[in-house]
Amino acid sequence: MDQDITKQLQQQESEEKQALALLLERYLSRQDQLFVQKTQMGTTQSYLGSVSLEWLASRVHFALQLPLFRRKYDPKSNNIIRDSETVEELQQRPLDWSRQAHLAQYLAVLNNHKFPPILVVISQNWVNNPDAGEWDINNRAKVSVDEFLSLDKNDSVGLLNIGENYSIFALDGQHRLMGIQGLMELLKTGKLEVYNKVKKATGTPITLDELIEEYELDPIALQSLAKEKIGIEIIPAVIKGETYEEARRRVRSVFVHVNRMAISLSKGQLVLLNEDDGFAIVSRRLAITHPLLKDREEKDWNSRVNWDSATIANKSTVLTTLQALQDMTEGYLNYQFPHWKSKDKKNLISLRPDDEEIEEGLNSLSELFDGLANLPSYRQLEHGVKTYELRRFNHEKGGGEGNFLFRPVGQIALAQALGFLVFSKNFELESLIKKLIYFDEIGGFSYMDTSQSIWYGVLYDPMKKRIQVSGKKLASRLLIYLLGGVKDNLEKAELRRALAEARTIKDAATNEEKTIDFKGNFVNPKNVGLPNILVDS
Repeated sequence: MDQDITKQLQQQESEEKQALALLLERYLSRQDQLFVQKTQMGTTQSYLGSVSLEWLASRVHFALQLPLFRRKYDPKSNNIIRDSETVEELQQRPLDWSRQAHLAQYLAVLNNHKFPPILVVISQNWVNNPDAGEWDINNRAKVSVDEFLSLDKNDSVGLLNIGENYSIFALDGQHRLMGIQGLMELLKTGKLEVYNKVKKATGTPITLDELIEEYELDPIALQSLAKEKIGIEIIPAVIKGETYEEARRRVRSVFVHVNRMAISLSKGQLVLLNEDDGFAIVSRRLAITHPLLKDREEKDWNSRVNWDSATIANKSTVLTTLQALQDMTEGYLNYQFPHWKSKDKKNLISLRPDDEEIEEGLNSLSELFDGLANLPSYRQLEHGVKTYELRRFNHEKGGGEGNFLFRPVGQIALAQALGFLVFSKNFELESLIKKLIYFDEIGGFSYMDTSQSIWYGVLYDPMKKRIQVSGKKLASRLLIYLLGGVKDNLEKAELRRALAEARTIKDAATNEEKTIDFKGNFVNPKNVGLPNILVDS
């Protein structure tokens, strides 16, 4: 008897599920309705659902196309026109169209792509017509913009009308929308324009054929991306009982709040989380494993890597930053693994290298840092000398050695030079390290802020008395020369000219250009020579 009852209940449950499936299929097959769950936070009511990428790209507009923004809207760049009326009220960063190509490729190329849900507002034409019948004599809405058909007694699950008579605008996720629109354009036309920040075309468009060839993509699978689903949260433009101004204030408030709450990741955090860029993966693994960089369980130990910021504060005890480590890794390993970054097709994104290559890259980079750890300047750290004592210039508060090796820009220039020599010119790393040890012993990396230093005017700006990042390329070229990597006389002459130009300043009193030699004297630019090439000690 118990078995019969159980059987009947199971059959009944099965029939109910079939009936529910048929009912949902009937409703969900309609293009003008979306199956949603109603939510409420504070006074903000919204609906959660999912839509295809294709539908999102065609139906959803940018927030700044909303009628309440249109008076200050630039249709060319899809951005707000900033002036005294709008700057305080709108905190959203302008749309950056240079991101579209990368976001679209991310969706097309990476199998594990994922975008968070997009927050949108739904509206109808009557909202912007003060004479519409939906407004009462007190200018309050008689009905809400949203038309929701409840399918349960708690009024929490049902169908939301999203027919063509509705307009939908993205409040949060506008760059995601931009990327999805770019993907749809790529799939439909076979190409995607590459823009700068203000939507001006730059360079050559990316083609679908190019992506298929570069990343060995399946053309059929690519076309199926249009049917993929993304989460969407919908809020109504007007709620029953609101005036137009109250509705506008509420929507603007949500628009501002969601963008204020979204905190951008720092450069270091981006490196920390990046699982696709081989250089990022190797650099952070080195940071936690190499003796020169990794944390130690010592009472007075100070971390040697700034994991968040791309800069180092004056009193900081760190040696470098995670962002600088990634730049060093790329500068050194780029010659060994040129395919980790596409140079000829700079607008294409990189894919994660296989584990064997990552291990090989980590081994190569570890060998480099094993060598660098033997430089006299870095060995001082083991004797209790603080990094800021070696990093700060003499004129800065507290004074210091002004050492090239304790500045991220110097570290990157050195890694780039060594990578070129080891992997392009087949120099032995051990031999190069010996030369660098000698150069360090004679003070070659110290006192960048004095005219005796080769880095004076190159990485140190004598007029502004600070580091100048623009000299990184020249610094790397000078290191290649010092280490014996420049054989051509014409190249040496060009390097001599570039160094003289870097050491040329403009006299504030006379407005006359003066070139400083290595003794601190003003000389003819031709009299600024190059130091001697380093030899094995």
